[in-house]
Amino acid sequence: MKKNITLFTSILIVSGLMAQIPEVFDLRNYNGNNYVTSVKHQEGGTCWTHGTMAAIEGNLMMTGNWEAAGDTGEPALAEYHLDWWNGYNTYYNQDLDPPFDNGQGLEVHFGGDYRVTTAYLSRLDGAVRDIDGQSYGTPPARTGEDYHFYYPNDVEWYTAGPNLENIDLIKTMIMEKGVMAICMCYSGSFMDENFNHYQPPSSNAEPNHSISIVGWNDYWETQAPQPGAWICKNSWGSDWGKNGYFWISYYDKHACQNPEMGAVSFQDVVLSAYDTAYYHDYHGWRDTLKYIDEAFNAFIAAEDEAIVAVNFFTAAESVNYTVKIFDDFNGTVLENELTATSGNFQYSGLHTVDLPDTVNLLKGNDFYVFLYLSNGGFPYDRTSEVPVLLGANVRVIVPSTANPEESYFSDEGAWKDFYYYDDNSGYQNTGNICIKALAVHDPSTGLRPEINDNTGALEHNYPNPFTVKTTIGYSLQMNAFVELAVYSLDGKLVKTLVSEQQNAGEHTVNWNTGLTIKPGVYLYSLRLDGVMMSTKKMLKTD
Repeated sequence: MKKNITLFTSILIVSGLMAQIPEVFDLRNYNGNNYVTSVKHQEGGTCWTHGTMAAIEGNLMMTGNWEAAGDTGEPALAEYHLDWWNGYNTYYNQDLDPPFDNGQGLEVHFGGDYRVTTAYLSRLDGAVRDIDGQSYGTPPARTGEDYHFYYPNDVEWYTAGPNLENIDLIKTMIMEKGVMAICMCYSGSFMDENFNHYQPPSSNAEPNHSISIVGWNDYWETQAPQPGAWICKNSWGSDWGKNGYFWISYYDKHACQNPEMGAVSFQDVVLSAYDTAYYHDYHGWRDTLKYIDEAFNAFIAAEDEAIVAVNFFTAAESVNYTVKIFDDFNGTVLENELTATSGNFQYSGLHTVDLPDTVNLLKGNDFYVFLYLSNGGFPYDRTSEVPVLLGANVRVIVPSTANPEESYFSDEGAWKDFYYYDDNSGYQNTGNICIKALAVHDPSTGLRPEINDNTGALEHNYPNPFTVKTTIGYSLQMNAFVELAVYSLDGKLVKTLVSEQQNAGEHTVNWNTGLTIKPGVYLYSLRLDGVMMSTKKMLKTD
């Protein structure tokens, strides 16, 4: 879940005014500390994955959240897990049936951008560690019990502006949040012998490469008519350029100017606390529904869940938002509000909002996530044409799918099913609005308030603590279908002990754990006729 961390006091924002920004700055030596991970050597057309992970890794170094999660050494995330599992390629697209090797979309290793990245991150498919899922030649496992998933609570887009009016904002965010991902049009004609890059504004060449910014020098001379340049980390190995780095002019056509590819800041990256993302927008932000300020998505809980946060995109600057969770929708009106929160996001991008009250749901419950955005409209997913590599003229179709009664928007005071929206793109009945609910599995979230641990329905196990075997007792007041199961503390099912129809009376179960269950605290839960009755804890020792 989102944590607010204050990192440095060397730069302050007071009443919207930024304090003095240094003329020369380098994250590799910031107050004696290095906040940049090692230079990588990309394979294939995967520069965008390396630009992404360089920025996420940099933020993890600044916050200390990598070490806080128990990971050692410098942060190292799996670029090729993103490459394989981004959902836009011919290898895997969850919106298609079958999803594997569907033959539609981008070629693996040759396509992607930062919007592709945020779709992957927002639905909790990554980022994972290098030791978890780094494989270029063959696809790594999508997930694993030992995987660490890192999640950026915010991903923000900036541009320097035609007159560099926003350059101090970009510099501030680099100082506060770390390495920033950008794009460029790499060409030998734009690079001099000292690895200074400048693409003049008169050039028509589109972006074709992703890199990341680690610092700047206001006095650095390039081929541009005026001084000033960014220090950039490349992904072509440390033998290229200046030990893997080069300079790119403030006045370069695309660097920090492209509206979709730079500059992109991955912020407040933490080890993910979430187990499930509820969504319909698998491919994230592909288009924007303008002139609309209210929408909601309808979901059904797949497990007993605690809904703790919501993420969504904002398409404009300075957007006021309101998030509400409702229990019911009667086809006309959302009813039975469960929690609500409001605020403001200053910059466009992906944002995560923690809910003030946890919303506990039983498996099979429906719920509705409402969102108000004051301006900019609603980003949405749909079948879209995606460029093959950055800036390429060739585009491929990446199919998205949708169903009725998933996404709704408010039109003249009435809720309209977005499935039937007349999309100007021509891709009809494929759209869903970008609103996701983030949940934690908790077998105790479905506990009925009128039936608690004092009823005697579920007894404490004996012995407790235990080593190999323990006994669990429970009583039934009536005949019922009984489910008794053991869970780890993070809500993962360890063992189903009982799953059958039983008569009223006293019952006991002997659980012989064997040698495969690690020592630790476990939860055991009793469910009758599908309703959670009680949950208790027990301790296994060596």
